[in-house]
Amino acid sequence: MRPPFSVVLLTTLCGAAQGLLIALVLLEAGAAAGMLSMPPQAFFIAGSAVSLVLGVLGLVASFFHLGHPERAWRAVAQWRTSWLSRECLAVPSFLLLTFLYGLAHLLALPWSLAFGIVAVCAAAVLFLCTAMIYACLRFLQEWASPYTLVNFVLLGCASGFTLATLIAAASAPPAVAVLAPAAIVLIVLGCLSRLAALARNARLHPKSTLQTATGIHARKLEQKSQGFTSSSFNMREFFHGKSPAMIATVKAGFLLGAFVIPFVLVSFAWSMTAPAAVLAVAFVVQYAGLLAERWFFFAEARHPQNLYYQRAA
Repeated sequence: MRPPFSVVLLTTLCGAAQGLLIALVLLEAGAAAGMLSMPPQAFFIAGSAVSLVLGVLGLVASFFHLGHPERAWRAVAQWRTSWLSRECLAVPSFLLLTFLYGLAHLLALPWSLAFGIVAVCAAAVLFLCTAMIYACLRFLQEWASPYTLVNFVLLGCASGFTLATLIAAASAPPAVAVLAPAAIVLIVLGCLSRLAALARNARLHPKSTLQTATGIHARKLEQKSQGFTSSSFNMREFFHGKSPAMIATVKAGFLLGAFVIPFVLVSFAWSMTAPAAVLAVAFVVQYAGLLAERWFFFAEARHPQNLYYQRAA
């Protein structure tokens, strides 16, 4: 498939926003239960603001994927049957609840945690809707797997917790001791689940062949002509057009950028007295790696129609 960069930005930005909000609420819940000291209000206000900005940026990026942005409101019409329509409802709901959560801390309201818990539920629903847009497509075997949902959740939470650790280093240093190990665990879990998905997809075999597609059951069947003398929608939208060498490079790059380097940097920052600069680098590198990972996620999917268009590919 051709990776749409607007959707790559949407899923990675919103994923980090959701993970950050989850980190804030879990930390507040732990403090309310007496398991750790309550961070200052500035930490929650800053974290909510960053989460809101990331989510809004992701929402703005999604409009560039629309052929007619002025008709975007129609996307919610099929919410009973379409995961995409449900996502279109889940994103603004998550943003509204994140705003209310930050506002509750800004005003020092006693029920801020209640807003946070509802916002976490909205984040979970958004993760589900976003992942199921792809996981429900049974003809794309690389996506039609529980790994799709697991990876969306773990990678979003890993980047969100790394960002929460960075914000804590600037506004609530004692919280770094809690958030840094949580970010490390999520990075490791995300890496393991992504490696498992890569191993699964490497073993897949297309369910369709040239024989089944054409009805010609000859043992040796070769396609000699693509059938078009110029580009077409099918050739633009359903194949990335990149070489196997570039795909392998992106794969190695996202494994390093999204997992290995952030793991090393966050682990190193955990033991530092002033880790903000290292954590900032960790998040930037991690986000760049997640952009590459999400690009690879789309490029890895092999659309069955490419059996016909393989000559052009």
